[in-house]
Amino acid sequence: MHKITLPERPNWREHAQEVGFSFADMHGEPYWDETSAYALSLEQIETDIEDPATALHAMCREAVDHILNSEELLDRLAIPEAHRDLVAESWRRDDPELYGRFDFAYDGNGPAKLLEYNADTPTSLYESASFQWQWFEDQLAAGVLPEGSDQFNGIHEALVARFGTMFAPETQLHFTAMSDIPEDYATVEAMGWAAREAGLGAHYCDLEKIAISDEGQFLDDEDRVIGTLFKLYPWEDLLRDDYADHIATSQCLFLEPAWKALLSNKGLLPVLWQMFEGHPNLLPAFFEADVAAAITGHGAAADHVAEAFVRAADALHAGHVSKPILSREGASVSILKAGKIIEQAQNTDYSEHPRVLQAYAPLPQFDGFRPVIGAWIVGESCAGIGIREDQSRITQDLSRFKPHYITPE
Repeated sequence: MHKITLPERPNWREHAQEVGFSFADMHGEPYWDETSAYALSLEQIETDIEDPATALHAMCREAVDHILNSEELLDRLAIPEAHRDLVAESWRRDDPELYGRFDFAYDGNGPAKLLEYNADTPTSLYESASFQWQWFEDQLAAGVLPEGSDQFNGIHEALVARFGTMFAPETQLHFTAMSDIPEDYATVEAMGWAAREAGLGAHYCDLEKIAISDEGQFLDDEDRVIGTLFKLYPWEDLLRDDYADHIATSQCLFLEPAWKALLSNKGLLPVLWQMFEGHPNLLPAFFEADVAAAITGHGAAADHVAEAFVRAADALHAGHVSKPILSREGASVSILKAGKIIEQAQNTDYSEHPRVLQAYAPLPQFDGFRPVIGAWIVGESCAGIGIREDQSRITQDLSRFKPHYITPE
């Protein structure tokens, strides 16, 4: 895995504006950055990222079943008690899932390490699936990339195929996101584009404009009944909204399904470690409440994790990350080494939530930037990657998106 300096495409910013990529620069800083790209080998892609991501997704599905059979775990993941049946029934009905994104620490050597799973509302989809592919085609045609190069990017095609298997032709779907957030709209429009290509109807409505009919069904801004809704709005918020009381009787199929609330929660990390301790792609992880005294040397770990904590103690003392179970864009995340904070997010949103501790896997450094590999799951398989990098150890909302390519054999 290497970071290669490359010439930018002439007029790429004008092209970005033409296709609606209005947030290629944000707050005076580049978000999309093609002054360099990450080069990986086919073996690194297939063996270290693609196959492990697909296997991890299967493990996560096992974890859903495990969590739903434990009221204690549902408590720890802060699933509202009033809506636990809704979550459980969506799993038992096998409500279909569409997509998700694993974030990995990976330096090109050894197993990629799972940092978290964005299983419900992952963004950067448009950049990964579309704009990145256009960059690759343009740079290959211009001779900037070596002949025989490729890109691990079948995301759009996989979404089209997934929509085609989930719904009959001409099924009408609705897509929603909060208004006036260009990044969110780009993700939703990328989804709508795939749905239309699959022969489905795709209608957009701002989240704030969705209403409820007298019969309890959801309506769009043209008073059309919403039968299937892709919502770029997290379940942890939706389950706490007044609208949540209408979901069960609305006759509306949600994408992502309600059971994804269990996987988009960082409480998943200690659950996975409990179920699959020692797996090469997992980092030791525990609920903070179980190990807080032990990690500071002021007591013992809770009985049910005591032995596992002893096995992981060296890794955790060397460095660990403290994360709220519900958090986005690195908010309220702290990194500690030998008990001292070495980096802490300035954004303190979500700080009121319970926390998990995860062993620290340092991100590699290239020219002062630290990349995170985002491995996209469509259906149940890995379909491509996107890479974001930051000078901080904590990947945040303004981290740069970097294109990648696979080097020729």
